[in-house]
Amino acid sequence: MQHRKSVCLGVMLAAAVAMPALAQQAPVKIGMVTTLSGPGGYLGQDIRDAFKLAIDMNGGKLGGAPVELVVEDDALKPGQGKQIAEKMLKTDGIKIMTGIVFSNVAGATVPDIVDAGALYVSPNAAPSNFAGKECNENYFVVSWQNDSLHESAGQHATNLGYKKAFILAPNYQAGKDALAGFKRLFKGEVVGEVYTRLDQTDFAPEMAQIRAANPDVVFQFHPGGLGIAFLRQYQQAGLLGKTPMVLAEPSLDSTTLKAVGDAALGLSVTSHWNTDFDNASNKAFVEAFTKAYNRVPTYYASQGYDTALAIASALKATGGKTDVPALRKALAKADFQSVRGAFKFGPNQHPVQDWYALKVEKGADGAPVLKTEGKVLSNHSDAYAKDCKL
Repeated sequence: MQHRKSVCLGVMLAAAVAMPALAQQAPVKIGMVTTLSGPGGYLGQDIRDAFKLAIDMNGGKLGGAPVELVVEDDALKPGQGKQIAEKMLKTDGIKIMTGIVFSNVAGATVPDIVDAGALYVSPNAAPSNFAGKECNENYFVVSWQNDSLHESAGQHATNLGYKKAFILAPNYQAGKDALAGFKRLFKGEVVGEVYTRLDQTDFAPEMAQIRAANPDVVFQFHPGGLGIAFLRQYQQAGLLGKTPMVLAEPSLDSTTLKAVGDAALGLSVTSHWNTDFDNASNKAFVEAFTKAYNRVPTYYASQGYDTALAIASALKATGGKTDVPALRKALAKADFQSVRGAFKFGPNQHPVQDWYALKVEKGADGAPVLKTEGKVLSNHSDAYAKDCKL
């Protein structure tokens, strides 16, 4: 039996007794299908926890409307994600859904959601095929388009003067988008291109290939536990001190950094967000998340929080009603204060945003931290927006 967790917040019993039944507003159900188990489980946990935090920080409401967050674990299985979404749509009557981490799960699940007339607001997965010709008016992405975050790494590697790159990623849609994105803005030569397995834990053959190719730089996309395993083995193979690495954010978040420790010192990373961003929304988020969960938020957490804020802005505009056309119109305005700063939706309802260079350095306490160094790309959209006709 699938694990099901329903969190109903903001319904005060005293108010329920005092108010006439007709005057009470039923909670808006929001369905969250996400990965909570396995090597990538912490990614979904961070998205879930940050989304819940936004609800808690607003008295159990989003946009003034009481909400019920229904959370289920897809276990990184596309078929399971599809079944969960179908149940949420047909049995629970949910009109707003979110949460998916991995693009293979999104590929099996999102089309059913939007075709059923519900809204899907992505806090992470954003495969290329949904950004262009297959875009949908009910599909919004708050995180980024898969290629674009890796485009920022390609641009950063170019800015750093690297001429020969060896690139690796898992063999699924997000991995293919990652390597395509890096190559799109990297001006040097790709001397090796390898697709790994999504369940791979031993990267010894890849380490041998990297050593043989002798590149100036390595770019790899391995989210969650995959990234931890890759970095540890890269260090053990003696490559870390010899061949520098440029990464996009999914390959080195705060959880990965804590796991690998000093092995990550000096690594270059690109991101649309960092804990040290100096804006009011981000400061409030980082402080509240750290206090509530006793851990540093990851990029995934920031995206889960921003997704909640985006949905809150739409519910505020509709007075808490789940009228999909009205919600859609309100969402498109992106009328919320993102923790990353400047944010708007492009014509394909994917973000237009800035990308930054980060570096792993020793913090004041001696532990490695990610510090923002400067901007890599400004008001950057994605390569597929031009093909979307909404």
